[in-house]
Parts: sequence; structure tokens; C-alpha cells
Amino acid sequence: MVTRNQARAGLAAPGSAPPGSAPPGGSEPGPRRRRADARRNVDALIEAARTVFATSGVDAPAKEITDLAGVGVGTLYRHFPQRADLVKAVVESGIDAVADAGPALSAAHESAEALTRWIERFTELLATKRGLASALHSGDPAFSGLPGYFFQRLGPALAALLDAAVADGTVRGDISAEDLLHAITQLSQPVPGRGPEHNQRTVAVLVDGLRCRATRQPPPR
Repeated sequence: MVTRNQARAGLAAPGSAPPGSAPPGGSEPGPRRRRADARRNVDALIEAARTVFATSGVDAPAKEITDLAGVGVGTLYRHFPQRADLVKAVVESGIDAVADAGPALSAAHESAEALTRWIERFTELLATKRGLASALHSGDPAFSGLPGYFFQRLGPALAALLDAAVADGTVRGDISAEDLLHAITQLSQPVPGRGPEHNQRTVAVLVDGLRCRATRQPPPR
């Protein structure tokens, strides 16, 4: 029992919860909630930056990004102290999304179709990097690890899809995933006077070529 003097002093009875503390089995602990909130803020900032960079360029004002993300400018600089940190996060996020799409595509489509759809997503990813080219080619050391990350994440994803299509005879087996990744990257380079649609058509010709000399044709749709 809490005495009147203990109540006035804000003291709890022995064995009771301290004033203001959450009851047992109550709400989620503060640190965990803060981590979840921080993760949501980071995700929102990356997605907002992706949109803003595509429309306003990589040097767009920070407030344009934070307004779209629904957070304050202080939150942006707490997570991404330099603009290069944000650009790097946007690029890595795009790479991760394409790499992680492989298993879902394999589960939903025949092997050759899954491979084709993945290559289309990969080509779209390369097209989005056009707006970031000035930053990525600036020589900033923050971007030095991106080429390695690019091949580390995308190489195995493409290899799994390609191997499955080769195994069932729907694409030719005389090209490696590494060679195919390099070929698509080269075909997706900007061409003066041509837009991303030109690159997509060129890559589509390459994809059609993968089906030539296959050991069997894909089943009719």
C-alpha cells in the first residue's frame, strides 16, 4: 500500500512499477520503436530522393526531398550527412530491388519468361541511373564501392534465372551470366540523340537472340 507521504513524493510501493513506466506486457519498448521509425524515415527519404532526382536532378534542394518524404531536413542530414550518401543509398536500393525480384519472377513465370522480365527490370534500372551520372562519375570516393556491389548483387540473381532457362532448353547455353550482364550494361549506355526506349529495343533484340539455338522451344502460351 502506498502511503500518503509516498504518493506526494511520487514514490511507488515496493515491487510496483515506477511512475510513467509501461505495464508488463504493454507497448513495444522505446528503442525498438525508434529503430522502426528510423527505418521508415530512411525508406521514405530514399524513395523521395529517387523521385526528385529523376525530375529535378541530383542537386535538387534538400527541402524538396524532405517535403515529399514527410520528414524534416534534420532527419535527412541525420541519416545522410552528405548528398553522396543519399545518392549511394538510392542506387543500392534500386540494385537490391532488381536482385530480389528474381525468386518472385521464377515462381510466377516459365524460366525464359522470368529471365526476360528480369532483364527488362534491369534495363529500367540502368535507365534511371542516367539522371545520377554526373554524381556517379564525379570521382567522389563514396561511390567507389558501387561497381562491386552492382555485380555482387546482380550477378547471382541473373545466374540463377539464366541457369534455369538453359536447363530446360528455352535459351542457349553458350553465354555466362557475367557476359550477359556486361552486354546489357553496354547496350544500355546513353546514345546521343536517343532516349532510353532505344536502349530497351536494343536489349530486346539481344534477349530474342538468347532463344536462338535453344535445344527446344518454349511451350505455347
